[in-house]
Amino acid sequence: MKIEGRKEKESTTLLSHSWCSVLINRNFLKNMNLLELTKEQVKFLLQSGEISIAVFGLGSVGLAVASVWLRAGARVIGVDIDENKVKRIVRGDIPHPESVVIETLRSALRRGRFHASTDGGTAVEESHIADVIVPVLYGESGPDFKFLDEALSTIGKRMRRGYAVIIESSLPPLTTEHRVRPMLEELSGLKADSDFALIYSPERVLVGRAVEDIETRYPKIVAGVGPRSLALAEALYSNIAKAGVIKASSPRVAEFAKLAEGVYRDVNIALANELARLSKSINIDFNEVIEIANTQPYAHIHKPGAGVGGHCIPVYPKFLSWLGRLHGVSLELVEHARLINDSQPLYVISLLLSELRKRLTKAKAKVAVLGLAYRGNVAISTNSPAYRIVTELLRLGFDVVVHDPLIAEDPQLSSLGVRLTSDIIEAVKDSSAVVVATDHDIYKTLSPCKLSKISATSNLLIVDARDVIDVSECCDTTYIGIGRGIKCSENLWTS
Repeated sequence: MKIEGRKEKESTTLLSHSWCSVLINRNFLKNMNLLELTKEQVKFLLQSGEISIAVFGLGSVGLAVASVWLRAGARVIGVDIDENKVKRIVRGDIPHPESVVIETLRSALRRGRFHASTDGGTAVEESHIADVIVPVLYGESGPDFKFLDEALSTIGKRMRRGYAVIIESSLPPLTTEHRVRPMLEELSGLKADSDFALIYSPERVLVGRAVEDIETRYPKIVAGVGPRSLALAEALYSNIAKAGVIKASSPRVAEFAKLAEGVYRDVNIALANELARLSKSINIDFNEVIEIANTQPYAHIHKPGAGVGGHCIPVYPKFLSWLGRLHGVSLELVEHARLINDSQPLYVISLLLSELRKRLTKAKAKVAVLGLAYRGNVAISTNSPAYRIVTELLRLGFDVVVHDPLIAEDPQLSSLGVRLTSDIIEAVKDSSAVVVATDHDIYKTLSPCKLSKISATSNLLIVDARDVIDVSECCDTTYIGIGRGIKCSENLWTS
């Protein structure tokens, strides 16, 4: 191990381990060159709390990643441009659905091992590694790298020799090599893999179980711009990912693999949505079809739904289609699948209108939309298909109320003049129809009879776009499941 600054009279820390027993001063610990450390040395310094990591981006994934680094032994500085969010985090109000994340960050705050700030430059100076997990969005003309570029600018201007930069944001292939590397090298005056480590390691988590995904469920994909960066990536993440570390041959492979995971799901969901439409037309319960077909090892048909939302799956196909156009490759299947899933909320509306038009007597009927979140049991509504359902219902002249047990307020609904409530009775009472848009667990406790009783409306129409309602009894309702292919009316199931 190279030891710098041995002549300075500073307080020292005794590091005793199988690979060394030396006095290392604080100046060394602050300026150590991570590229020069062995895997064993990285493990010891990480677990002993001598490595500090600046996590850029304190969204749901960023907070989970910060907690994982803390659980591995590191000290962490969280960086975010949202001043209000940072203030909340500093006082222990952690905006995250996972109790393990909340407890880990609160404990680290009390012990002085975690801090949050809007000052990214100081965070870089006080850390050894920058872990970047900021959103890369898709704009009108292509990927929007605004937040990534801002983080890289801050890091590049303040990083030093021996520093390490990890990018975990989902990126179009070639971004790390053709955008991130040149920007960091130009701003820092340093060379990647010679003077500093540059690692691409995409996050692979489902919000709500992110810590479990990182630590135990999935292998960690790592790639470096060179062999020294790759070796450091493996040394770091082998202390975290119990499922192992997968070393990709290049950042572009790792970038592509992450997007391919999401695009596979998007295409599979589109297939399920299309097949569900056909099964309904011939009165087949498509859920039974899925259950039977998926007993074959090569089949993994997903469930149909109201559409696809979230930060990831609606965006990844656009990244690859954009890249394909740049390189003269047309991704027809990928793009068609995206069109199917984008149109699914309109299909849900068509199911509602096909029945509701037969019975409406009110000039302006009320429709209750159950669920704003893009996925069940999370308080995140980014790109949720529920928004398209709501706006289309408003365009058609319906009075719309949205219920969600986890989301208390929403600026987008407020701008539309739509009520958002956590009271199921307030949402459903006097409704002519109910649309289930999210698979929250609470909706699985509902039945046509319960909803009919709450609504107090004759022959309530229920469009279940998630197939979660308990349909063992019909009562005075008409029920349409997105994949069940059956209707429930006047206490009779039709087949």
